[in-house]
Amino acid sequence: MTLLEYRIFHTVIEQGSFARAAQVLHLTPSAISHAVSSMEEACGFALFVRGKGGVSLTRSGEALYPVIRQVLNADEALSQTVDELKGVQRGTVKIGAFNSVCMTWLPQIVTSYKRQYPGVEIEIYQGTYADVINWIRTGVVDLGFLSTKSTRELHVHPLYRDRLMCVVHKGFKTHVPGSISVEEMRPHTFVVQDDSTDADIQAFLTKHKFSVRASCRVVDDMSTIAMVESGFGISILPALVLERMHGNVDVYPIEPMEYREFGIAVQNPQMMAPAVRQMAAHIEQYAAQRRTEDPLTNAGFEPARHFF
Repeated sequence: MTLLEYRIFHTVIEQGSFARAAQVLHLTPSAISHAVSSMEEACGFALFVRGKGGVSLTRSGEALYPVIRQVLNADEALSQTVDELKGVQRGTVKIGAFNSVCMTWLPQIVTSYKRQYPGVEIEIYQGTYADVINWIRTGVVDLGFLSTKSTRELHVHPLYRDRLMCVVHKGFKTHVPGSISVEEMRPHTFVVQDDSTDADIQAFLTKHKFSVRASCRVVDDMSTIAMVESGFGISILPALVLERMHGNVDVYPIEPMEYREFGIAVQNPQMMAPAVRQMAAHIEQYAAQRRTEDPLTNAGFEPARHFF
């Protein structure tokens, strides 16, 4: 099988049909069909299920897809390295990120990176921690932002501590003005999110042995704030979420201070393409700047240098 056949396979999956893949790759539909048939003959099993509405992968095709993505990513890394040696800056960087990083960090990171490397294309994939982990494993993204409590077997390079805040309905009174203690929170009903989104909050609740009474379970930060605003309970959200999301609620820092720690992860640091490595270094620089802007939460926090 050839790299062209791998690219055709990948494009058919992205486009959902042979005809659309042919348009994207500037090939004839018969050329696409012939390439797929050639791959299936070489493999000895079907890769696609053909239907009137398009095509979908067979189970065998699904098993091959992550491996083929890794081959294509390695080929892209090779091309970028050759261009780097020639003094050319090009390539594509695919980044996976959870909601609050997408809103608060990535707009500035991508803008400043593009000023330095205008020839590099950036693709952003937003999802839960579980989504980002899966995207890194299967090669959908080159690097991803993850909480250190969510990474399972992936190694994450810690970059930042993000303080956890308690979100309450408007007019909620605390014992000490300006903050809320863990014990004050204990008797209240909570609005909580799914574990794949909310690993750090679940860790906080476990650490402090909360017996959570949940009035509702939601899957995004805006819904969490809306439920608290409507009186369904209190919630815990990282400070970055609250930089861009506002509702008719009050927000208190938790005492003693609690935080989530997050950073970036890759599948194989030794196989990073030059543009990806540059992006990782650029993110590290941005994180260092953010740490100076939040010295209280990040006091004493020194990530290992030159992980990538």
